[in-house]
Amino acid sequence: MPSELPPRMRDIAGIFDPAKSVSSSKLAGLSELNSEELKFFAEIWTNTDLERRQEIISQLIHLSEADLKLDFSSVFVLLLRDSDEAIRVQAVAGLEGEDNYLLIKPLVQALKEDTSAKVRAAAAVALGKFAIQGELDNLPSLYREKVYNALLEILENKTESTEVKRRALEAISPFSLPRVKELIETAYHAADIKLRASAIYAMGRNCDLAWLPTLLTELNNDDPEIRYEAASACGQLGTEEAVPHLLKMISDEDQKVQEAAIKALGEIGDEQAKDALGKLIKNPQPGIRYAAKSALKEIQHCENPLSLQL
Repeated sequence: MPSELPPRMRDIAGIFDPAKSVSSSKLAGLSELNSEELKFFAEIWTNTDLERRQEIISQLIHLSEADLKLDFSSVFVLLLRDSDEAIRVQAVAGLEGEDNYLLIKPLVQALKEDTSAKVRAAAAVALGKFAIQGELDNLPSLYREKVYNALLEILENKTESTEVKRRALEAISPFSLPRVKELIETAYHAADIKLRASAIYAMGRNCDLAWLPTLLTELNNDDPEIRYEAASACGQLGTEEAVPHLLKMISDEDQKVQEAAIKALGEIGDEQAKDALGKLIKNPQPGIRYAAKSALKEIQHCENPLSLQL
């Protein structure tokens, strides 16, 4: 590599050296690249083989999850334009952990323009956290509208795939608006069971107690996926009224439903829920024991945020 390159650019070039394995320490140097460094990275990336590119982005995601001080968002935004669908999906996943509202623009662009339904669905999921921020008035109004309008456009597009619409519905659900409630209601009555499951999930994220009677009814649905989402949504609503119904779900024939009910009890956290969870940590099923212990930790953390152990 040219010796006249600045040290950081030499490190970037070294990441792409096919004679060397991908180094985590060198990848960490991709955090907070300036515009010149990012341009240099892009030029080499374009001429790098697919296997190496996939290895690099996989490790970048792992690093970003392991060390929250690292910021690869500019790299992930760049890789939203990669020719490989899997890399673009991973790039969106990398941005999902970031809270910077300036990332809304590239995510909306991916949602609207990417040729891959998988990428568009991933972009919808990533926008979901910004919908929550918008509902809590933690976003500038312009960006709140960008998120809402982009997701609404997807939901009103008759040619969009069901998978993308599902994720858009889940993402838009925190907005306490009549149109959002209409969309959830419409999806709930759809023939497609997956869309109905997303509607039930959305009811929980919508945080409107008006959904509670529907959710309690769906706890008895024949389909375990629906029961799972209904139990989870009850936890999101956080109402003690759901506790007796969730306690019955602990003996559900499906273990994932059992675990969802246990997690929901931890999110609600009243005395009845704590008593039941205290008994479940001695359950013979390891999955149930683990879920109960995690739920109790959730309650304890809410009651005393400084506590680290049961």
